[in-house]
Amino acid sequence: MTTLTAPGRTEAEGAPAVRGTEERPGHGRPALLMMAPFLALYLLFVIGPALYMVLMSFFDTSLVREGLGSFAGLRNYAEAFGDRAFWESMWHTVWFTILTTPPLVVLAFVLALLADRVRRGRWFFRLAFFLPYILPSAVVALIWMWIYTPELGLLGRFVTALGFTEPGWLGDPDVAMWSLALTTVWWTLGFNFVLYLAGLQDIPRDLYEAAAIDGAGPLAQIRRITIPMLARTTSLVLVLQVIASLKVFDQMYIMTSGGPNFSTRPALEYIYDIGFTDFRVGYASAVSTLFFVLVLAVSAVWVLLTRRQEQRL
Repeated sequence: MTTLTAPGRTEAEGAPAVRGTEERPGHGRPALLMMAPFLALYLLFVIGPALYMVLMSFFDTSLVREGLGSFAGLRNYAEAFGDRAFWESMWHTVWFTILTTPPLVVLAFVLALLADRVRRGRWFFRLAFFLPYILPSAVVALIWMWIYTPELGLLGRFVTALGFTEPGWLGDPDVAMWSLALTTVWWTLGFNFVLYLAGLQDIPRDLYEAAAIDGAGPLAQIRRITIPMLARTTSLVLVLQVIASLKVFDQMYIMTSGGPNFSTRPALEYIYDIGFTDFRVGYASAVSTLFFVLVLAVSAVWVLLTRRQEQRL
């Protein structure tokens, strides 16, 4: 195949340039200028404090003294590894994550699946499931503290009406964490619900029609089409939920303040107590650094799993 060129021009000179493939110098500078305000704020309020936290973790920094204080080396980290209260708070955080992550993933998938198949009034179900998520944590805590109020709360009356003895929802160390998990599931379910609903809408309807023609029932369609097609969405929901559960603080601090007997104190509340109650900012920075490494490890595992899924596809 020959290329027609203008008289007096070579083939290379006469060939029209393809737009979008040639390099256009100078386009990186406007992009950097547009990103500059965000980058400046990110460096100032995120990266800068994080680096300063790591720096303070090597000193005996205190809120009652100026400056970084005396150099401590790795003493703060060694104390954290030997601190029983720190490990208990970490276990409370992990236990809360175990209690909340499975229902928040499974219920969000089931409810999104049901809402996606509703033909009329679909907007109502979307609003009903997502509405609690936009409520502030203080409002959610006050609502459920009233529900859990002994002898006066709605949940206690329902339990006693069935003939059971009302447990100490927030006063029993064996029940308090379950109560906080129930509150969190009701509150944050809407976010995962929306993610799954968006993923369901991206699945081509032709796949379900072809499966129905081949004789596949609703359960077979969910098992063979819906779940595999939502693999990436499920991995995203799972890692976001695990990270969010690991960072729990608001509802626990407002509803129980870590009690009773520190049975619901998470890692972030332990860091808060050490830093702002005991004024040991250096030690609190060391614990914060260890907790950051934990969350970073969870994120790294998700990245590896996502890459493996992409390679298989």
